[in-house]
Amino acid sequence: MTTTSKPGTRGHKSQVGLVLATVFLAYLGQMTLNPVIAPLSREVGLAEWQVGLMISVAAIMVVLTSQSWGRRSQSWGRKPVLAAAMLTATVAMILFAFLSALGMQGILTGTAIFVLFVLTRGLLFGTALAAMAPTAQAYIADVTDTEEERVRGMAGVGAVQGVAMVAGAVVGGLLAGIGLIVSIGAVPVLLLLGLLIVTVALRRETRTELIPHPPRISPFDTRVWPFLLAGFGMFTALGFIQVVTGFLVQDRFALDANTTGLVTGAALLAAGIGMVFAQAVIVPRSRWRPATLLRTGTLTGTLGFLALLFDAGIPLLIIAIALIGLGIGLAVPGYTAGPTLLMNREEQGGLAGLIGATNGLTFVIAPTASTALYAVWPLLPVIVGAVIMAVVLGFVLLQSRFRKLPDHPKRQEEGVPARTD
Repeated sequence: MTTTSKPGTRGHKSQVGLVLATVFLAYLGQMTLNPVIAPLSREVGLAEWQVGLMISVAAIMVVLTSQSWGRRSQSWGRKPVLAAAMLTATVAMILFAFLSALGMQGILTGTAIFVLFVLTRGLLFGTALAAMAPTAQAYIADVTDTEEERVRGMAGVGAVQGVAMVAGAVVGGLLAGIGLIVSIGAVPVLLLLGLLIVTVALRRETRTELIPHPPRISPFDTRVWPFLLAGFGMFTALGFIQVVTGFLVQDRFALDANTTGLVTGAALLAAGIGMVFAQAVIVPRSRWRPATLLRTGTLTGTLGFLALLFDAGIPLLIIAIALIGLGIGLAVPGYTAGPTLLMNREEQGGLAGLIGATNGLTFVIAPTASTALYAVWPLLPVIVGAVIMAVVLGFVLLQSRFRKLPDHPKRQEEGVPARTD
């Protein structure tokens, strides 16, 4: 039996801004590193598959810990969860920056630097990042009353991630022009700033606002699985090109390491702009329902993948990546908000964690698979990504669940247990 305490956070919506600011800084740290991962790996002598495996380890930790983080955000409160996560992320990336410096100087090489990269950027940072989106999504589900508010709130979580992608591409790309180690060293500074915001400014919930025993949500729950399947497909497709973009840029246009960082940063900037435009402009103004957002977004993303197949210069590559970002930006609020309309308040933390785990699972598979496919033929991961996105488009067009959403979020009746299967 779950608790039936009434939402106590509805009078404190100012906390949403602080939660989103923390999510922004966590993802900004991650995105600042993205433009330099490919050239860094080649500077320290790592193979493409080793980079993919490092990112897959981080994704494994997201899968293993996301639902736990989401439920703990309801039972412990947002502040303790975010503080623990930001502290872990900061320590992990301080160590990663130190290891990178040793690797670039030739002091640490081979298996040793690979294993240490996996432990810091993979295991520790992946565990910390897993807390961010589920905590924010569970909180927004807790303080919104209508479908429109819920969709806009979930779009806000996606928007700060998109802004982080834009800012990270700019910061990471520009700092890479100075030196790769400068970009890497900026990451723990950003994370430390997020930790300070949480510890100094974020209010801790009162006992009455917390839910002592939030239920675990099954991925096979009939209210949830169609959305999880659609999200899994979308993020798998995205993962197939996200990691290899740097390699694709360097090899397709024969660029050096620093220029690769700049061009990759520009491509990621375009994706971020597309995502932010979708979630900050199109989603709030269109007032589209979750199913419409999913269908429009996956169609747009499919077109972006098809454009990426053509080697017609840097501008077309950037346009293709921007279309993919726009498509994902449109689809994600539908994917994250849709199932929350069917769940009780006590279930929102478990649901948010399950969504985070689903997203993480795609990055267990996609980075390793895409880098392995890239070694066979550079276009192969792009082709596979396009096929997956097209399949998702067909699924969201045909699956009946996407036509049967209520107009208002579900409220649990007094004394009625939450459904978990």
